[in-house]
Amino acid sequence: MPHPPLTPLLTSALTARAALLAPPCKAAYRLFAGFYEGAPDLAADLYADTLVLHNYAQPSAAGAEGVRHAAAFYRAALPFLRSTVVKHRHAVDAADRRGVVMGDAPPATSITEDGVRYRIDVLAARDAGFYLDTRAVRALLKREMAGRTVLNTFAYTGSLGVAALAGGAVRVVQLDASRAVLNVAKDSCTLNGLPIHRGDYIADDFWVATSRLRRADARFDCVILDPPFFATAPTGTVDLAQQADRLINKVRPLVADGGRLIAINNALFLSGRAFMTLLEGLCTSGFLSIETTIPVPDDVTGYPATRVNGPPVDPAPFNHATKIAVLRVRR
Repeated sequence: MPHPPLTPLLTSALTARAALLAPPCKAAYRLFAGFYEGAPDLAADLYADTLVLHNYAQPSAAGAEGVRHAAAFYRAALPFLRSTVVKHRHAVDAADRRGVVMGDAPPATSITEDGVRYRIDVLAARDAGFYLDTRAVRALLKREMAGRTVLNTFAYTGSLGVAALAGGAVRVVQLDASRAVLNVAKDSCTLNGLPIHRGDYIADDFWVATSRLRRADARFDCVILDPPFFATAPTGTVDLAQQADRLINKVRPLVADGGRLIAINNALFLSGRAFMTLLEGLCTSGFLSIETTIPVPDDVTGYPATRVNGPPVDPAPFNHATKIAVLRVRR
């Protein structure tokens, strides 16, 4: 049997996003933010003509039925869909967590956002390898980095750095511990006819590489800090809930005078007020000032008319648990 309560939720959410989906849709959007829009065990994302369903339910027949119902709903509502991928986030099998393709059509291999093409592989990891909540950051980088230099730390698949290059940045250094994800960034550059300088792709530990750049007296007009909420290595620990200031202090010396530091904190249980207080404390030194905050797009947060639930911790003055601040640096 279908899951009747899900239909009006999906319908309301899709109606709110209708303006985003005018064909041909080649971009990436969140179609259903289930945590906020009434079904916490489900999220639905669109990557060009590929639907990605994130099933957060514990393995059960009921959870599987909800996913099947959502897949059928979107196939009927969006005739341009070619492929559907389901990521069972609590599955025992790693392949099921990375994603299972429903049907024969392969998933999309690229999306286009703000005129920039990005290589994607929605089956490579538990997430889809392209973060929807930082869309406005990519827009800022494309709009304002012409003629500037950028360091993208924790670059992952490099979309933020690619956006800066597409906007005319003269140099973008992509830093991540994984060479495989940096190769995805190179593929995105190739899609856009952007130059690839091998020395600007650094596959290394964050703590080691930033120390080496500092010893070399490197300076960048913009440094992007977008780490995972928690990670540990022999060289240091990333803990966005407890030690976000340590990361900011680590990269601040790499920012040129008058440059920007974009700090992204996605710690779910760190309140927006707590993060802002931390930033304000760092600014008392006089070397940093808060220029602005960047909101997460409405399709990710849910719209006022579709939002049913709030986050577990109040993100205000930010609008989402992904809290994004742009800091100015003085030396």
